Amino acid sequence: MDANRNDNDFPVLGLNDYFQFPPPEQSDDGLVAVGGNLSLGMLHSAYMQGIFPWFNEEDPILWWSPDPRFVLFPEELHVPKSLRRVLNQKVFEFSMDKSFESVITSCAAANRPGQNGTWIRPDMIESYIALHKAGVAHSVEAYLDGELAGGFYGVLIGSVFFGESMFTMVENASKAAFCTFVAAFRKAGGKLIDSQIYTDHVARFGGRNISRAAFLRYEKDYLREPLLGEVNL
Repeated sequence: MDANRNDNDFPVLGLNDYFQFPPPEQSDDGLVAVGGNLSLGMLHSAYMQGIFPWFNEEDPILWWSPDPRFVLFPEELHVPKSLRRVLNQKVFEFSMDKSFESVITSCAAANRPGQNGTWIRPDMIESYIALHKAGVAHSVEAYLDGELAGGFYGVLIGSVFFGESMFTMVENASKAAFCTFVAAFRKAGGKLIDSQIYTDHVARFGGRNISRAAFLRYEKDYLREPLLGEVNL
């Protein structure tokens, strides 16, 4: 992709259209490409190649594939004792794809220490809602007394879940939702959860860095393997 090329020159791709990105292995700093659009086909193609969009409001669309890659293998999930008590007490009720739009807009509005604003721009929200309607993007919700208390969203292809963002309005809500999802995802045959870059949050649950080369090998295999069934929370 040419950084000097007008984004209007890139076609608007449908979900079944494929766009070939530059090979991630050729990027030293993780930035694979600049420009393009957030159409269904371009987004889906990016995830199929181990690439994701991440950019600030004033930036063009930036496509990344970092090295190392931060992931969680479902069988390595670690649930801290304090959170296990919350789960055992059944404080929250969980669902999947019940409130995708509320989850992604809440993630965009979440206050994140050290960050000025959000990378989840209105055009990003619109594109992921379209991806959700196409059955590729999904949300996980935690409810307390019938009110949305936390959750997260991401992209599911084959047996790989690509996590995008999470939010919480009640202590432990998103953590409990995440652990509940990981356990259900594993039971359904899920093989890999991509957290993209290191976060303390996911590290507490067993996330770890692997090389980009290893990630791309895992992805190549696991994208071909559909889940065994529904993810039942």
